[in-house]
Amino acid sequence: MMRINNNSEPGTHYDASSNREQRSTLFFSVHDKVGALDECLRALKKAGVSMTRIESRPSKSVDPSYDFFVDIDSRSKQVVIRVVDEIKQVKVVRDVRIVSNLDDEAAVGDAVPWFPRKISDLDTFAEKVLEMGEELSSDHPGAKDPVYRRRRLEIVQKAKEYRTGQPLPHIEYTEQERDTWRQVYTRLREMYPRYACREFLHVFPLLEQNCGYGPDDIPQIESISRFLKDCTGFTLRPVMGLLTPRDFLNSLAFRVFHSTQYIRHHSDPYYTPEPDCCHELLGHVPLFADPNFAELAQEIGLASLGASDDDIEKLATIFWFTAEFGLCREGADIRAYGAGLLSSFGELEYALTEKPEHRTFDPSMTSTQKYPITEYQPIYFVADSFRDATAKLREFNATMKRPFQVRYNPYTQSVEVLDSKDKVQHFARTIRNEMQLLTNALEQL
Repeated sequence: MMRINNNSEPGTHYDASSNREQRSTLFFSVHDKVGALDECLRALKKAGVSMTRIESRPSKSVDPSYDFFVDIDSRSKQVVIRVVDEIKQVKVVRDVRIVSNLDDEAAVGDAVPWFPRKISDLDTFAEKVLEMGEELSSDHPGAKDPVYRRRRLEIVQKAKEYRTGQPLPHIEYTEQERDTWRQVYTRLREMYPRYACREFLHVFPLLEQNCGYGPDDIPQIESISRFLKDCTGFTLRPVMGLLTPRDFLNSLAFRVFHSTQYIRHHSDPYYTPEPDCCHELLGHVPLFADPNFAELAQEIGLASLGASDDDIEKLATIFWFTAEFGLCREGADIRAYGAGLLSSFGELEYALTEKPEHRTFDPSMTSTQKYPITEYQPIYFVADSFRDATAKLREFNATMKRPFQVRYNPYTQSVEVLDSKDKVQHFARTIRNEMQLLTNALEQL
């Protein structure tokens, strides 16, 4: 029997105890004027702040202007307040805001936790994980195997060095690793027709045809990522270990899934205490090629951007009961779509019996449901469909206390914050153009 049995909070890909360093991002817009940036830099220097990054983009406002994002050390609330006060005194500056990581809830006005604005910002997560190379828990099957530990370290080092835009790391798997994969793949592949949802069953043969899925070798995430991008725009990114819930969910907003590349210890191929490539590639990957599931996953990610810690916990719990342990209706039957089930022989069979309780998916109830992380789930939530789950999730997200809305721009692979009249008007024009295209297409049918 194999089950995902990790000690992380909540979900199998992230760890709530891993804290990122505190920092704040100062946002402000300036009129297009010669010397405007110099004035702003002088103000920041006067505030005595240390800047770690400065970035500019053309503003989407109707007036010629630029938006600036400046990362500063946010360990001191007083320093952040002083910076805001100084920059507000610059005449060419408007719309000054702070996106903060301060622990103080009343840090600076409407400060919200820092979140990535463009896909390359995900590079900042690279080292903010529990490294699973040599730092294995004492109960890990490979804890006392120095060869396995060195191999894990070799693989996670490649993930640590990866940056956006580079080729994904290629791993030459050993015969022992391929044999472990073979045992897991063969047994799960036999179970899928009976237990997996129709979307999963539709995609899996396509992965076998296009990405090298099969019992004899472990497929490479580079080819899988290209396939996913062609299907739904999702891509894979290597990760060393468990991310924080916030970082993991933030990545989904960009349609990026962090995937491990190491495999469980060969001594027990039907058990793993943390996510490995069997869990990622067999459990998660297939449904990221389904447009409706991809939309559901991204919706969770978008809601997590700038969300409060309480809302992050709720969203992570929703991810647990959907993407990890979700069930769905297919006529009179119930099928599995959660990766924690589709990569677990024992729990996949158990979840579809009458032993656990099956409840209808309702984000307001699901988000606060407690759950065990070291045993089979006593409760599973059943979605009518991915589309229905996404619609319910959007209604739930609208009740969150975040002071702005966001949208993902697939052309620039960046997140746009809809927090001003100019930005909302620009978005409305985009929607109007799309609606005109839709109308023309319908008339031609």
